[in-house]
Amino acid sequence: MIDRDTFVKLMSGVCAPVTVITATGADGRPHGSTVSSFASLSLDPPLVSFALDRASGLLTHLQPGDRVGVHILGAHQRELASTFARRSQGGSKFDGVAWTFRAGLPHLPESAGWTAGLVERHVDGGDHILLVVCVEEAETTPAPPLTYARRVFGTHTPLAVAS
Repeated sequence: MIDRDTFVKLMSGVCAPVTVITATGADGRPHGSTVSSFASLSLDPPLVSFALDRASGLLTHLQPGDRVGVHILGAHQRELASTFARRSQGGSKFDGVAWTFRAGLPHLPESAGWTAGLVERHVDGGDHILLVVCVEEAETTPAPPLTYARRVFGTHTPLAVAS
């Protein structure tokens, strides 16, 4: 096996979408976290996946059968990505953030895309848990997506066509 540092360096070169995953706790409070492992999994049925660290507090609110929201952040939302990437220090990550409830889930407006669905299952993934989600609702916008690679935020830019 390769060492951890080599693996981290390799994977930092993979451009990833930046999402904020949200859930509503049993007490009605919003919960969320920045995740860069979001991916399409299946068209029929419509399934997506993302991974959470086993120590993530969000994981307790996302058991099989629970509803989950996924916000595909736009290039203009890098501060929001940083806010939800931090560990909560007693307050809520939603303090000072514009949000509403949509489909019973915390919703962050102005995202490049949004989806909501049901957690179907958890899959063991080493120090992470892969969550498989059946998509029930979705919305897209023309906003350019926020991406993350080599430890910096960016966005997708089409390559110039060679003549």
